[in-house]
Parts: sequence; C-alpha cells; structure tokens
Amino acid sequence: MTMREDIVPDGRFARKPFRATGRGVRTGDFNHNPSSWRSDRLIRALRSTDRMAPRTRPTEVQARMKLTVVGCSGSFPSEGSACSSYLVEADGFRLLLDMGNGALGELQRHIGLYDLDAILLSHLHPDHCIDMCGYFVARYYRHEGGRAGPLPVYGPEGTEQRLVTAYGDVPDERSMGEVFDFRTLVPGAFALGPLTIRTDVVRHPVEAFAFRIEHDGRSLVYSGDTGPCEALHKLALGTDLLLCEASFTYGKEDIPDLHLNGREAGEHAARAGVGRLVLTHIPPWTDPLTNLRDARDVFDGPTELARTGAVYEI
Repeated sequence: MTMREDIVPDGRFARKPFRATGRGVRTGDFNHNPSSWRSDRLIRALRSTDRMAPRTRPTEVQARMKLTVVGCSGSFPSEGSACSSYLVEADGFRLLLDMGNGALGELQRHIGLYDLDAILLSHLHPDHCIDMCGYFVARYYRHEGGRAGPLPVYGPEGTEQRLVTAYGDVPDERSMGEVFDFRTLVPGAFALGPLTIRTDVVRHPVEAFAFRIEHDGRSLVYSGDTGPCEALHKLALGTDLLLCEASFTYGKEDIPDLHLNGREAGEHAARAGVGRLVLTHIPPWTDPLTNLRDARDVFDGPTELARTGAVYEI
C-alpha cells in the first residue's frame, strides 16, 4: 500500500509495503455500466450539478485500489467533516461505504453525482445512511437525462422501508426501488464488479455489518459501528488497512456492544496483524488525539486519524 504523502502525512512511521492477503475476483462488464461506458469516445453520465468535480477518464484504469475519506465524523457532522462515508475505487469501479449526514455534498468533490456503481450501508443509523434520502431526490427527479437507473444498494434487512420512512413523502412506496436496487446483506462473501466483499455482523444495538474489500491481492476492512467482537477480528486478519471506528474514550465510556475506544481499536489492529490503522467515526465531543495516543500505545504499526479528503492507495 502506498500513502499519498501530500494528503495523509504521518511523520511517526516510515512508509513500507504491506503483505497482501486474499485475492480479488475480476468480473466482466458491470450490469449497470456496459462496455461502452469505458469507450475513449464516451463521456460518462450527466453531471449537471457537479461540473467542477475532479474526474478520471474511463480509460484510465487504476492499478491499485484507492480509498477516499468523504466523511468521518461520528454521530453527527463536525465543523470540519460530514458523517461516515468512504469511497473505494478499483479498475474504474466506484463503491461507496455509507452515506451519513452531509456526505452527499462532500462526495461531489471527488466524483460526479451519478458516477457510483454500488453502495454498501453498514447499518441504518442516520449518521451512516440519512443522505440516501437526498440522493434519492437527485436520482429520481434528475432534470437532464431523465430518471437515473437502479443503483445496487446493499444494506441490512429493511433498508428500503427505513429510507422510505425517513424521507416521509415519496410519490409512492415503490419510488425508491426505481432508482435503487435494494439487496439484503447476510454474512458471507460476494463479488461486486472487480471487488470481493466479505461481510459479517458486528456488535451494535441494531443489525450492523463490517466489510472486508479485496482487490488484486490487497484488502481494506471497514469496521462500521461496533463494540469489540470476534467477527471484526476475523475480517481484519492480515488486512493492509483497517478503517476502524473509535468513538469512545478509554477509561471514560464503558458501554458494551456499542462502540470501540482508541485503545480497543489499536488492540484489534495488533491482534489481527494489520498493515495500517486509520481511526474514524470520532464524535465532536471526543478528543481525537487522546484516541490516537491510546491506539498507538498498543499497536506499533502506522496509525493515524481519518480526515475528510484523505486518500490511501492500497
């Protein structure tokens, strides 16, 4: 894994290559992006609301998987960050992990509004999914080019009804299904474009999932929201990058099956032998530097705080 030094500085640890684990599964054309999508002559889907977003031409295939932090605040947006949302790109495929409060606006700094290929929702708390309501508006009422086609959205059981209820005034209860292809997550593995997704249920008051994303022998793991659990440990074994929540402060909050603190995130990283630890989902009322120190006390690999706009090449 390489780190964009201009974007994600980390003076404490020297950069080094990490061992690869797992193998990604390559597939052919994505159903919602046929082969013509990658033509030299074709400019992709209409981007009437985000013409200034930086773009990669469809023919510029990335050699590495790339992770971009769209938003990383926990519970509610902070002054400097939207809530949880992370963009994963590989071989021209664009996958979004969660779309919390404020994420839809931030996402357009990185890609076009209609350039996603799939979305994974870790769970249905608003700070991880509520901007799906705004994204429904963007796709359903698109002025130029007509209504957007159904985008694969993977989430816990009941995701569609939860979002319909949150929106509150959809034209009818089938409307969201016209622009989102809802699919229910279960523990296991599946192919998604050029990626292999491995997922399991973690410890949180509602059904919640962590994800391991593999591509071309490299991997990253996203904890979602969870307390300490064996499922996260197994997913994280040997991963190149662990994007791990650290909502609580060690020695202060002690609520089982809810969140991790910085020390617990570090312990998960150390036990699983991960290449790099990135702490995320830290609420505005939690001191991030305390959590960073606590994680570094128990994990001696590269460790840093997630921040909006940070980019990691894996």
